[in-house]
Amino acid sequence: TQESILNDFVRIGEDSRTNMAVYDPTNGQQTEINERGPAVTAQEVELFRDKLLYLARGADMVIFAGSLPRGIDASIYAELIRDVRKIGVATVIDTDGDPLRHAVRAEPDVISPNVLEAEELVGHEFNDEDDRAIAVREMCDLGAREAIMTVPDGCVAWVRTDAGQQLVRVWIEPREAVAVRGSGDAFLAGYASARYAGQSPQECLRHGVACGAESTQRLGAGLVDAREVERLLGETRVEHLTAPAHTG
Repeated sequence: TQESILNDFVRIGEDSRTNMAVYDPTNGQQTEINERGPAVTAQEVELFRDKLLYLARGADMVIFAGSLPRGIDASIYAELIRDVRKIGVATVIDTDGDPLRHAVRAEPDVISPNVLEAEELVGHEFNDEDDRAIAVREMCDLGAREAIMTVPDGCVAWVRTDAGQQLVRVWIEPREAVAVRGSGDAFLAGYASARYAGQSPQECLRHGVACGAESTQRLGAGLVDAREVERLLGETRVEHLTAPAHTG
């Protein structure tokens, strides 16, 4: 509210968890301390579902992100994606493990895992750029309409354009990171804001990469300076790749 961000939370009986990241400036090492988090009741889940579907009717896009609370069925993201798609709203999913496996089968518009999450989803490790390119195709074969895999210097994506589906690599020259916590979230926020503004698929990816890179220069989760993002946009590079053969 203080930042003038519209919000409408579902209040639950237990306290939300607090996660901490301890940063050692002498070696750049970061240690995460994540609390277990609250249990959420079935009634609270239904209140959330009702509120989400009510709010989604006035939305252009819904982003489902993060791990699930204790006791929540791993299929809930998939169920909500199907419900939101029925009212004609775009869906984006950023999670991992079983929730992602279920969600991708619900045919979300976009999935955005990092490399480790993508390897877990498709079931094998990636050794080189070709493997990563094949993987984003495989993720679409599993059900996603578009797939973006974030990598340390940018992303690899299989996106829909006016010319048809394309394989795109977007990157920026690596820079020494102050902290990487939340850089993936900053990437997705930048991508989504550009998509909401109606920019082209490659411009959305460039904006996401610039936001992700900017956030690594600051302590704190996902903090960015909009002026620095604009400057970094000029340093991002886009390459349209030839899709390698795959067995999907």
